[in-house]
Amino acid sequence: MVPVVLAIAIWGVSTTVAQTVPESPQTVRHLSIDSCVNQFTPSHVESTKVGYQYWFADKSFLDGRTLKLSVVAPHQATHPPHAHAEDEFFFILEGTAEFFLAGETRVVHPYASCYAPPNIEHGIRNVGDGILKYLVIKKYEIH
Repeated sequence: MVPVVLAIAIWGVSTTVAQTVPESPQTVRHLSIDSCVNQFTPSHVESTKVGYQYWFADKSFLDGRTLKLSVVAPHQATHPPHAHAEDEFFFILEGTAEFFLAGETRVVHPYASCYAPPNIEHGIRNVGDGILKYLVIKKYEIH
């Protein structure tokens, strides 16, 4: 990635914005259609204490950007509320989730997204009687 600084002037107010843009196509690793399609395969799930997870894109795929399916048993959570440097999105596919953020909770249902900003305590747990399925979208820092 190449950092780019943009100067913006709107209605007489100017500001400078730093943005990262992709490198030229010649320097990006070659990706084929086969490496860009990941069909869910039960034999590749990773068991957890309360269900399982499946990585559609893990940290090694693309600059630390990830996409993971989490499946959680009724009335369980994968872990207690926590905080970390990366921000994180959750997208509910199936079931009923309770999203915890900075001391508050909200019950959400399929087709809801929940955003956890960096360094803010957050968590998600299954509060329903059926399984909870949700996607986790996160970017890890790669050193």
